[in-house]
Amino acid sequence: MVRNNIEVDVKVKCIESEITQVQLAENIGTTSSYVNRIVKKKEGVVNKTFVQMMEALGYDIELIYTKRDMEGGNHNGDVL
Repeated sequence: MVRNNIEVDVKVKCIESEITQVQLAENIGTTSSYVNRIVKKKEGVVNKTFVQMMEALGYDIELIYTKRDMEGGNHNGDVL
């Protein structure tokens, strides 16, 4: 089981960072339509087959997002 909804996480992190998906797309050098397609993708960012393989091996998948402190290098981690 994936313990995240990566697509929702992207939306939430945009809101927390006070940037739009358009700005996010510009920051990573892609189009806003591509970012929107990734966020709305029904199968999700994590490949379904990969998830099935890991589950068959007895693993759950958990992602950890860590916000970088641009000045001091400190991390404020969230397990989502």
